[in-house]
Amino acid sequence: MDTALKQAIFRAVEKEPFAKYLQIQLVELAKGYSATEMVYVPELMGNIYGKAHGGVILTLIDVAFAAACQTDGTVAVGLNLSVSFISSPEPGAKLRAEAREIGRSEKTINYDVKATDQVGGLIAVGSALAYRTGKPIPFL
Repeated sequence: MDTALKQAIFRAVEKEPFAKYLQIQLVELAKGYSATEMVYVPELMGNIYGKAHGGVILTLIDVAFAAACQTDGTVAVGLNLSVSFISSPEPGAKLRAEAREIGRSEKTINYDVKATDQVGGLIAVGSALAYRTGKPIPFL
C-alpha cells in the first residue's frame, strides 16, 4: 500500500469528529484491512442496563470498516453494516475492531468485521458492504 495513501487515511480518521469524541484510534492499515481501538468507559458509553451501548461497539467497527474501504485510493461508501453482539466488555477494557476484505466486484466490496477485547474475547461479529465510486479520495 502506498505510504502517502496510508498516511492520508490515518490523518482523516484522526480528524473524524465522532471517532475523536469516542477516542477511537486507527492502529493498523493495509490493503483491504484495518484495525481500530478504544477504551470502554462505562460512564460515557453505557446503556440503560449498565452494559456497553451497542452504538459504541458499532461505531468502533464502522470506523475500521470505513478506513479499510479507502485502501485502494478511491472513495467507497458503506451500503450495509450488520452486527451481532456476542458479549459486553468489562469496564476499562481496551476494545479492538477489525475489518477484512473478503470479496469485491467492480462496484462493491464485502468485509468481515469483528470486535474483541484486550484478551481476544469476542464482543461482536458481522459483515459489511461498501459501494465503490471509482472517484479518488479527496483528502489525499
